[in-house]
Amino acid sequence: MAELDGYMIYIVGFSTSLRPRRFTQHARFYLLPQPPTAPLRYLCVFLLAPLVVTILTLRHRAEILVAQSPFEGAIGAAVKRFAAVFGRRPRLIIENHNNFEEDLFLQRRVPLPALYRRLMLVAARFAFRHADALRVISSSTAARARHFAPHLPQARFMTFSDTDVFQQTERHVPVEDASDIVYAGVLIPRKGVHHLLRSFAALEQPGARLHLVGGAENADYAASLRELARALDINDRVHFHGAVSQAELAAFFAAARVMVLPSLSEGLGRVVVEAMLLGTPVIGSRVGGIPDMIEHGVTGWLVESGDEAALSAALAEAFQADVKAMGAKARAFAREFFSPRKYVAGYQDLFELARRGGDDGKAQTPQQ
Repeated sequence: MAELDGYMIYIVGFSTSLRPRRFTQHARFYLLPQPPTAPLRYLCVFLLAPLVVTILTLRHRAEILVAQSPFEGAIGAAVKRFAAVFGRRPRLIIENHNNFEEDLFLQRRVPLPALYRRLMLVAARFAFRHADALRVISSSTAARARHFAPHLPQARFMTFSDTDVFQQTERHVPVEDASDIVYAGVLIPRKGVHHLLRSFAALEQPGARLHLVGGAENADYAASLRELARALDINDRVHFHGAVSQAELAAFFAAARVMVLPSLSEGLGRVVVEAMLLGTPVIGSRVGGIPDMIEHGVTGWLVESGDEAALSAALAEAFQADVKAMGAKARAFAREFFSPRKYVAGYQDLFELARRGGDDGKAQTPQQ
């Protein structure tokens, strides 16, 4: 982000512990204490973040506020209105990375879900009402944001990925000789890993192994996956690896025949691009932004989310298809779809949209 000429960037987020932090590394970071439970985190962010953002906005005469979701956008909207009292008029950008109305409820059990939904929608509508521009990451997130704010201009580009790591990694095993199937992502119900386990159990492919690479963000769900693998009698062929570095993830993709993303909901799924950069075809659910990246039968396969028979059939096809040719096409697509340079250019376009305040009144989607 230091490449965004002319902008000094201040980032407010969570620390990795209860200890707040402040440091400078390309941008200036102000990290709030992170309580251990979600309700306390929400309380912390909605009590402390408005104060910190207001001070930074007034002290440094901030021109643009960027909120990572419509919910944090409510904080930005409140700060924007308060700053106007002092003659400051920062522009507000709202980012939409997922199905913000439903994804929380697909990740974990939420107490008082009806109340949560009501509060979330109130916050989101308040944010959209005061926004000047939107950033989206896929056709599905663009459509959802446009539903709430049809008048606002949009910029569309992928979430950041350190693609250099994936482009510089060499394959350990030619894709056509590989037998490993890789899932990459956190272990939460929304990712549909339970469907993948059942589909893998139905796969009749000698030597095939399934690697689940990602942290147990939902401990109960992760434990249920281990129990399911035992119940399906596939625990000797399913390997849980936990969270890994980007370099380690690249190594998993470099040894894989196919990567699978069986999500029930997904804003985009950058692991699709990361796997493709290693020449690995991808099987993905036909949800969210995944179809934006997979051309069925060309760079991978699309299946309906939750359809275990279709997913098992796609796994079987991955062991019969010309995955070398598919992987080459997948790599070419991924290189065109995303680069750090395009990411920076996307933000430059987005900032200009916000500074103009959407005067043209038309939604715009700069090309990636």
